[in-house]
Amino acid sequence: MAIDSISTSKNLSVERHGNIFVITLTKPPENRLNSKFCQEIIRVFHTIQQTLGPDSEGAVITRGHDAKFWCTGLELEESDDNPFANTDGFYPMLHTILDFPYPTIALLTGHTFGGACPFALSHDYRIMNSERGFLCMPPVNLGLYFEGIGALPRLKLSGRIARKMLLEAHRWTGKGALEDGVVDAIAPPDKMFDVALEMANRWAPKAKMGVYAELRSELWGEALRKFQKISYVHGRLTSRPAKVKL
Repeated sequence: MAIDSISTSKNLSVERHGNIFVITLTKPPENRLNSKFCQEIIRVFHTIQQTLGPDSEGAVITRGHDAKFWCTGLELEESDDNPFANTDGFYPMLHTILDFPYPTIALLTGHTFGGACPFALSHDYRIMNSERGFLCMPPVNLGLYFEGIGALPRLKLSGRIARKMLLEAHRWTGKGALEDGVVDAIAPPDKMFDVALEMANRWAPKAKMGVYAELRSELWGEALRKFQKISYVHGRLTSRPAKVKL
């Protein structure tokens, strides 16, 4: 499937800048994730991989469509009607990004909340709006749990910062997130995309030798395996639904 044929939908759009692909989340009103949206994102990543081909330079930037929201997590109400929504959408999406053979950058244009935190952490790099937006993962306040929920914070952040994220539901500004190592860079809204594109062009050549995904797996493979284990599982429940829904 050519990238042009999936470049625009109600929920996302894709632009190409040389070998850099930019996925813009446009699902109203806050880019909340449900199983259908996650499957759309998965298909886009697969199509980009097919378009670039093996042993090629390339990278992906995932951004929000404005400076207010990047993504505010999962549509928690979906699990009321479909207890397997996340196993068919959210967990496979995280696995897809962690297994993607090119560098990935989450451009956190605005608020990044709840399930958007593992979504962001599944990317290789994170750039956050320096002037607006919070980053917060509050399952401890919502009574929410799924197998492997702590894998990415524990593997990618220091123990103290992972505790702040998962057990304290800490709310970071861009400056605080940079200081704690949750993000790799911050930039004002009018400079964010330029910073992300520069970073993508810097690291895109690292995919050329065809071992990027394998080397990433050496670092974060435990999370990759956990999300694979709970993807497309219908014989048992893999999560505890939230007691409080925001």
